[in-house]
Order: sequence, then C-alpha cells, then structure tokens
Amino acid sequence: MNIFVGSLPFSIEEADLRESFEAYGAVDSVKIITDKFTGRSKGFGFVEMPNDDEAQKAIDELNGATVQGRAIVVNKSEPKPEGERRSFNSNSRGGDSRGGYGNSRGGDNRGGGDRGRY
Repeated sequence: MNIFVGSLPFSIEEADLRESFEAYGAVDSVKIITDKFTGRSKGFGFVEMPNDDEAQKAIDELNGATVQGRAIVVNKSEPKPEGERRSFNSNSRGGDSRGGYGNSRGGDNRGGGDRGRY
C-alpha cells in the first residue's frame, strides 16, 4: 500500500521516517518530496508497505502522532484520476504571468485577453 505522510518536519530524514513505519511491518520504500531547485523538503512524502494490514495499522496509529514537535498526517495515498492532473503545457492553467491567457493573478499588461483559452 502506498501511504501519504504530510505535515512532516522539514528536518526529518528518510531513514527516520522508515524507522517509524518499520515498527509496524516491512517497508519497501520511503520518499520525502523535495524542492527541485533548493533540495529542501516540501514537508510531505510517501511510504510503500507491501502488507496492507500492517500498512493500515501504521496509518491508524501514526496519523496525528507528534514527530519532532509536529502532528503528522498519515493516510492511504490514492492516485488522482488522469483528468485531474495538472498540466504545465497548456494555456488552461490559470495563473501564468505572460499576459492574460487565463491569467487570474494580474500578470503584465501585454494584452492577450482570453485568446486560446477555449
């Protein structure tokens, strides 16, 4: 089972997270998500456990637990349906600052309006 772990302290390491979950059973993988530019933790990650019963026990007992002073969020990770994934290659993303194509944040005044939006 793939498990989402959120509200992690930014200083936690993958080995520490692995250790917390191994108390409940075997852990296949641990991944803390990091910013691609700074390399700093984004405060969430994923843990993969092969046994669903052990994974559910870990979720039940670790959700809301305090880790390094923070109450973490732990739940089963559900993949988003394909239609809900964010696309970074379309004009429908809303807040681009290149001049209006669906821009809801102001951007600059180079025009553009709603061209290409529909």
